[in-house]
Amino acid sequence: MTTERRVLVHPDKQALADAVAARFLTKLGEVIASHGVAHVCLTGGTMGAGVLEAANASPDRDSVDWGKVVFWWGDERYLPHGDPDRNDTQSRAALLDHLDLSPEQVKSYPAPGEHESIEAAADAYAALLAAAAPEGALAPEFDVTFLGVGPDGHIASLFPEHETVRETTRSVIAERNSPKPPPERLSLTLPVINGSDRIWLVLAGADKAGALGLALADADVVDVPAAGAEGRYRTVFWVDQAAAAEVPENLIAPSYYWTAADDPQQ
Repeated sequence: MTTERRVLVHPDKQALADAVAARFLTKLGEVIASHGVAHVCLTGGTMGAGVLEAANASPDRDSVDWGKVVFWWGDERYLPHGDPDRNDTQSRAALLDHLDLSPEQVKSYPAPGEHESIEAAADAYAALLAAAAPEGALAPEFDVTFLGVGPDGHIASLFPEHETVRETTRSVIAERNSPKPPPERLSLTLPVINGSDRIWLVLAGADKAGALGLALADADVVDVPAAGAEGRYRTVFWVDQAAAAEVPENLIAPSYYWTAADDPQQ
C-alpha cells in the first residue's frame, strides 16, 4: 500500500488549529458512518491541545456521535493522573471533559504506583491495545493519529538515536531517559503508529522548520523519527508558515506540497 504524503500550510497557529479541528470533526463523522466506531490517537503539546480546543469551540462539535469514539494517546509522561503535564490531562481540559464520554472510551496510560515498574505499566497498556485490536494485531487500526514533532524531530516519545526508535516487536515502550523532562515516559512504537489509517503531524513555529525539512527529505528514521511516520492511507503535515519557512525549494513540489486552499480530502 502506498501512502499519500502531503503538506498543508496555514498562516498562523490559530488558523492551523481551526483547520485541523474542522477536518477532524468531518473525518470522524465519515469514519463513524462507515465503520460504526472511530479510534483516535491523541498527542499533547501546544498544538495538540490547541486543535482539541478548536474542536470544542466549533459549532460542528455536536454533529459528531461522540459515544462512538474511542480515545488513545501516542505517548504519555509517567506522572500521576491529573498532573498538568500529562497529555491526557491537557486533552481532557481541551475537549474530552466537555463531552459525554464513558470511562471505557478514554484509554489513558497508567500512572506511577499502579504497577510495579514503568516496564510493567508499558505491558499493561500493550494489553489494553491488544484487547481492542483485530485478531492477530498488536493494536487497533487508529483512524486518525495525531503527532507533534519536536525541534529534534522526535514523535511521541521516540527520540533520535534511542533504541526505542528501532523497536519492531513491542507495541508500547518504556522510556527512562527522555532528553526533555520528565525523563520517564510511555510511548507507542513506530510500527503501531504506522498501523494508523491516517497520521496527521501538526507543527507550528520556526523552531520546527528544520525537523520538517529533514522529515520531508527522508532523513534516517533513527536520526529523525518524524521521517518514519507513514500512515496506511494518508500522512499529512499540517504546518503554519513559520514551520514551513525553511523547507528547501526543491522539496516544495506539487506532488506533495499543498496549501490550505487545496482540498485533498485527507
